[in-house]
Amino acid sequence: MGRPSLPDSGAFAYHPAMATDTPILSHDAREFLAAPRFATIATVAPDGAPHQAVVWYLLDGDDLIINSRPERHWPRNLAANPHISVAIYEMERPEHWFGLKGRAEPLHEGAAATDDIQAMARHHGKDPKTYAGQVRVSYRIRIASVFEYGR
Repeated sequence: MGRPSLPDSGAFAYHPAMATDTPILSHDAREFLAAPRFATIATVAPDGAPHQAVVWYLLDGDDLIINSRPERHWPRNLAANPHISVAIYEMERPEHWFGLKGRAEPLHEGAAATDDIQAMARHHGKDPKTYAGQVRVSYRIRIASVFEYGR
């Protein structure tokens, strides 16, 4: 018995809220991403398994800055495979969110990375002193595509 054929692509459902990928951040996206929010990042482990984590981030131009302790899973995953996917939603309206895809590159280690997490803490209304003296790493996410859902 053969495989059933798929209908031609004109038959697939489309919802107006499903935006196409755009290569740069729009004014609306930039405004949304500049607010203090949590991001869910997805990386790929060396064995191919997906890994997700919730992180703080900062918007820096057209890039996002993320930070962690180096021994956690996602920084190790990025060392092997820099591809990353990010979802950031609006707490008041969780059906409104932005999805980003790109590549992460190492940005800071040591004191500069600690400065980054302290800036993120201030941005989120938390005490930056909590992170003093911690060993941290920061990554810059170069955004390749962005889409908005649920506007």
